[in-house]
Amino acid sequence: MQFKTIGAATLATLLAGAAWAQDQSIIVQSTTSTANSGLYDHLLPIFQEETGIQVNVVAVGTGQAIKNAENCDGDVLLVHAKPSEEAFVEAGYGTSRTDLMYNDFVIVGPEADPAGVSGMTDVQGALARIADQGALFASRGDDSGTHKKEVSLWTDAGVDPAAGSGDWYRETGSGMGATLNAGIGMGAYVMTDRATWISFDNKQDYTIAVEGDEDMFNQYGVIPVSPEHCPSVNAEAAQTFADWLVSGAGQEAIAAYTVADQQLFFPNAPAQ
Repeated sequence: MQFKTIGAATLATLLAGAAWAQDQSIIVQSTTSTANSGLYDHLLPIFQEETGIQVNVVAVGTGQAIKNAENCDGDVLLVHAKPSEEAFVEAGYGTSRTDLMYNDFVIVGPEADPAGVSGMTDVQGALARIADQGALFASRGDDSGTHKKEVSLWTDAGVDPAAGSGDWYRETGSGMGATLNAGIGMGAYVMTDRATWISFDNKQDYTIAVEGDEDMFNQYGVIPVSPEHCPSVNAEAAQTFADWLVSGAGQEAIAAYTVADQQLFFPNAPAQ
């Protein structure tokens, strides 16, 4: 059997090509709503076509995404819990944080509306009424950005839902889609980001019950992981992705994404 030898120049070219391919890919630790809504399916082909950089997304709750990025398991963090994001940068895990886009949270519920909250725009009042009535409420309970926001709203409403845990307050420990399915299955109210709700197929008789409170604002941010903390990070490609997202082209692409003729995310990066 004969084996073909590879010359030094050819080998160097192959190794350079492999290194280039590695340099042209990044991992984004992301919240689930951006993935479940289909936003990445819209954005990433545009970005890759323009830059040649492949983006691999790990979609988990915000809390887990931040932990993964702290453990150097990603190059970029894209989540929606601003205080936690700012703490991430302050601790030296990220280079800088930039506002990227926003939408809002809503509370959805069954047509029967057992707590009588349908049409309310005061989210704290609605939550207090749900608790007072002992109406079922399904929470993600997973330290995601949505769960963090929900907890803060309960606190503002003067309610400790943990007192109703296992009774009217049900914690799924799951992502948004699974929690919506579980909540709808048990006839419970659920707080969700609007993008996930618009994209969600299993609505049954559920509609948006509570919306419009400024406290339900939902801001997303993008953060390149710091190469000083994580030497293995693909810093150049990560910064290219973050810069593109907040550029005019990226912001236009975000605004252009719709489902059922509804815009899911609204770009609000600072002017570049």
